Order: sequence, then C-alpha cells, then structure tokens
Amino acid sequence: MRSIDEWFGAYAADHRNAVNRLIHWICVPAILWAVIAALWSIPVSPSLGRPGFWCALAMVAALAFYWRLSRPLGIGMLAVFAVLGMATELLHRALGGTALLWLALGVFVLAWIGQFVGHAIEGRRPSFLTDLAYLLIGPAWLTGKVMRRLGIAY
Repeated sequence: MRSIDEWFGAYAADHRNAVNRLIHWICVPAILWAVIAALWSIPVSPSLGRPGFWCALAMVAALAFYWRLSRPLGIGMLAVFAVLGMATELLHRALGGTALLWLALGVFVLAWIGQFVGHAIEGRRPSFLTDLAYLLIGPAWLTGKVMRRLGIAY
C-alpha cells in the first residue's frame, strides 16, 4: 500500500493550477457531503437502525482506509465526517429523506461539473481516472492541508 506522502504527492501533481485548487476547495467538500447525504437518504429497516445507517457503514469503511494511511489523518477525517454527518442529520430532519436526496443529487452534479471545469483549466485528467482510490484521497488531501496549517502532523 502506498504511503500517505506518496498518495498526496501524486494527487498534488494533478492539482498545480491555483484556479483548479480553489475549485477543489469548494467542490470536493460539496461532493463528499452529497455522497453522505445520498447514503443518509437510503431507507433503513427499523430492525437495522435509523436514517444514516448506510452512511455510517460507508464512513467506517473509509475511516479504516484513512487510519491505515495515517492515524492523525484518520482522526482528522473522523472530525470531517462528524461535522458533515451532523449537518446532514439536521437537513434530514428539516427536509425529509426524499428532499435531502434531491438536494444531494443537485449538489453532486454541480460540484462534479466544477471539478471537470477545474481539470480542463489545469489541463490534466482527474486523478480518480487512474485509480478510484483518489476519490478518497481528495478529501484527505484537503484535510491534510488544514492539519498542516494548524501545525498538526499527519
């Protein structure tokens, strides 16, 4: 398995243009939230739990990936998931599952359009087209940047 520095180095090589990086600061969290919200919207049998059950399972799987790369980064991503999960729970309560799913779908589509515009400006293909694991690396890359700015080593 690649190290976190190898993942981040390869990801950074595809994201050198300042406009593309700015677009990523907006669109990557939006896409992450949209995926969380869509998973949150999947109906759950009362015997399994409550809304958000499927999302929680996906978060645990993603956190296992991050934890293997770096424990501090895993904790950072846990914080990101907690914030986005709480926001999604509030929106689910306010809007209901169907409206939340439609909102998530709209955000997802718009954010991916933004991502592809950013990569057109960059002149490079999105990293995930070479390895789907980069779909998990994008949010971690931004979280790692925040951690470094806060003086937290990942």
